[in-house]
Amino acid sequence: MALSRVPRASWTIRVDMVGEDLELLITAVVAADDEQQARAACAALLRQVGGRVVRASDCSDEEPGCWSVTISRVSGERATQNVAGALARAVRTFVRQLGERFPTPRVSCEPPTAWTVLEDPVLLDDLVPGAERLLVEAWAGGDPQTHSGAPAAAGGRSGGEPEPERGSTRLALRVDVATDRSAGAEWQARAVASRVARSGKITRVAPHGHLLSVHIDLGSSVNSPTVALRDAVVSLGRSGWTDVEWSGSAGTIRWSAAPAPGTGIAALELTATPDSAFVWTVPD
Repeated sequence: MALSRVPRASWTIRVDMVGEDLELLITAVVAADDEQQARAACAALLRQVGGRVVRASDCSDEEPGCWSVTISRVSGERATQNVAGALARAVRTFVRQLGERFPTPRVSCEPPTAWTVLEDPVLLDDLVPGAERLLVEAWAGGDPQTHSGAPAAAGGRSGGEPEPERGSTRLALRVDVATDRSAGAEWQARAVASRVARSGKITRVAPHGHLLSVHIDLGSSVNSPTVALRDAVVSLGRSGWTDVEWSGSAGTIRWSAAPAPGTGIAALELTATPDSAFVWTVPD
């Protein structure tokens, strides 16, 4: 499966970030019955690359009988003024370290992250028995949602509504993808979500007309819904967003591709809800 390229927005590296070590996140999707079996399958990879397991997740709702295990480690690359080049080098260098059999990968780069997906189960089996694919990500700096001071973006609060009190806000993202494969929709949606928050969690993938909708919980922001939406739009970098629609204290903003693509990302929807008003819903 090829990751479709997401249009790039401008992103300026912070001066105090230059010289910092880049972080690598290596996620193995592996056939396993439970977390213990998934971690055991990744033991050899962990010994080879170092680092530590930071997350193990059951993804059998999207692909039956599979788990994902994520390893974090420091890259030998450091952030530079040309952050995109440093991120891409970090990913390629890591893949080369896996062995000579691995070809030089195609790297997608959307600072502050770059990534590639290795999808050769035969090649990966020596590293991780039962592996279906390996996602390698390089990161510069932290979660954009922890930083303030982003410029104003289209879709701010209008109509003279009062600004909600500052507090914790839950962000949710829906990514509509033109594809017939759940896995393909998931990877493309995750690439988009990584521009807003590195801790996004897919909650479900569901048909939406001829598209597949990937619903992602982006976690909490310390900002109000207005500011959280504004910062998320700046991070995503597209033009043509709608005005924010408010339902009580929750705000929603949307973007649609024009013309609609035959394959790839067709639409985005961001919703910001104060944690005090946030209610988990379980799909039928």
